[in-house]
Amino acid sequence: MGKTFQKPEALTDVHTHYCPGCTHGVIHRLVGEVIDELGIRGRTVGIAPVGCAVLAYNYFSCDFQEAAHGRAPAMATGIKRVRPDLMVFTYQGDGDLASIGMGEIIHAANRGEKFTAIFVNNAVYGMTGGQMAPTTMPGQRTTTSPLGRNTEETGMPIRVAELLSSLATEGYITRQTVIKPKFINRTKKALKKAFTYQMEGRCFSLVEVVSTCPTNWGMTPLDAIKWTEETLLPYFPLGDFKTPEEAEAVSANA
Repeated sequence: MGKTFQKPEALTDVHTHYCPGCTHGVIHRLVGEVIDELGIRGRTVGIAPVGCAVLAYNYFSCDFQEAAHGRAPAMATGIKRVRPDLMVFTYQGDGDLASIGMGEIIHAANRGEKFTAIFVNNAVYGMTGGQMAPTTMPGQRTTTSPLGRNTEETGMPIRVAELLSSLATEGYITRQTVIKPKFINRTKKALKKAFTYQMEGRCFSLVEVVSTCPTNWGMTPLDAIKWTEETLLPYFPLGDFKTPEEAEAVSANA
C-alpha cells in the first residue's frame, strides 16, 4: 500500500520541545509542506526568534539563522538584500514581533522588504513564563496581570495585521488560524501565496496565525481551542487584509 501522508522533507526527524496542545508544530508542518511543494528548500533561509520557536532551526532542514529578540526582520532584510535570489522567512511570536520587535516589522513592511514574516499570535509570552503580551486580551490573566489585563492602564490588544495593512506600501497581509482542519487548509494556502509572492519578487508578506497556548493559559488543549474560537477570533478576525492585486487595481484606476 502506498503512502498518502508523510513528513515533509523540509522538516527534520527531531522530537519538538513544544508543550502538548501547542499549535507551533502544526504551523511548522505547513511551512515545511509549502517549501517542499514549491521546490525551494535548497535556497530557503529561515530566521528563528527569541521565544517558544527559538529552537526552530532544529526542526527545519533548510538553512536557518538565529536573531536577537525582535530583530528577525532586520536580519531578514540584510540577507534578502545581499542575496535576493534566496527565499527568506522569519518565524516570530507576538512577544518577539509585536513588542520588542514592533519597530522592526513596521519599518520592514513600510519599506516593502521582499521577505515573508510568519507571525504566531497566542496572546501571551510563552517561553519566558506566560507574561502579558501586546496581544493579551482584556481581562486575560497572565503572570504579570494576575487580576486580568487592565486596558485603562495598558491599552487594548494590538491588531498587527490591521496595523500593517494600513501602510501605503504594497504587500500581502493576512490572518489565519490552525485550530480546526478547515482553518489549517486555509492557513496553508495563505503561506503558499506568501512564498509565491516572494518568489515572484512582488512584495513583503505577513501571515499572522492565531495559535493556542494551553500551558500558559492554564487550560486543556480542547478548552484552549474553544477559548481561541470564542475569545480571540472575534477580536482578531480571519482573512486577507491587503493583497498586491488590490494595490495594482488602485494604481490602474488612478
